[in-house]
Amino acid sequence: MRPLGEQTVLVTGSTDGLGRAVAAELAGRGADVLVHGRDPAKAEAVAAEIGAARFVVADLSSLEEVRRLAAETGEADTLVNNAGVAVLERRESTDGHELTFAVNYLSHFLLTGLLLDNSLREPARIVNVASIGQAPIDFDDPMLERSYDRSRAYSQSKLAQISHAFELAERLGERDVTVNALHPATLMDTKLVRETYGAARTTIEEGMTATVRLAADPDLDAVTGRYFDGLAEARAHAQAYDPDARRRLWELSERLVAAA
Repeated sequence: MRPLGEQTVLVTGSTDGLGRAVAAELAGRGADVLVHGRDPAKAEAVAAEIGAARFVVADLSSLEEVRRLAAETGEADTLVNNAGVAVLERRESTDGHELTFAVNYLSHFLLTGLLLDNSLREPARIVNVASIGQAPIDFDDPMLERSYDRSRAYSQSKLAQISHAFELAERLGERDVTVNALHPATLMDTKLVRETYGAARTTIEEGMTATVRLAADPDLDAVTGRYFDGLAEARAHAQAYDPDARRRLWELSERLVAAA
């Protein structure tokens, strides 16, 4: 990997919580960080506060906006797919997809592919911020139209991120790009955790340390297609290791983004 002082890093969902902490740490280490958020005023303020290179604005519930985000990102060296939501009642994205799946996973599937095709500079790194909470995808009802539960929706989207990392690592072949997924820390003190679970168990700093390690540690230059629980490599849900399930998820994702 290039020295951080020579890198441009995009961190999605970086106006608050873990994403902001990761962006601030990487900016503090000299990287040109792109802060991403939905609110232009907030994104601009955070970028100024942490010394980021610039900010980009996009609502990840819209695949059209994801495409614009990819175009506006320009050349980058590292992508941290961090943005996420947890929705109490079933809602749909702009494109008619279950909202949690759309924001947490599908937007990042599309963004990653676009940057890989057009502007990700090798050697490059991709980090998918997932979770220890993982649920297998029901390919007969991936949008949870028959039965919706917030926890299942969130856990399904996070397993999709891990499966995406594993499958993409294989598909990249000889390209000088690593892609890994992680559970940064359990119930960090973030707005999402406080609103969903009521109380935190770990600090944002703990999750930041694990995430920044995957994005910036030179010792991980050759490490790809792995899942980490914090700082330690770990075992994800069995579905992530099933080649047929990963292929089905990839094909489903391609159909959904192509239709939007």
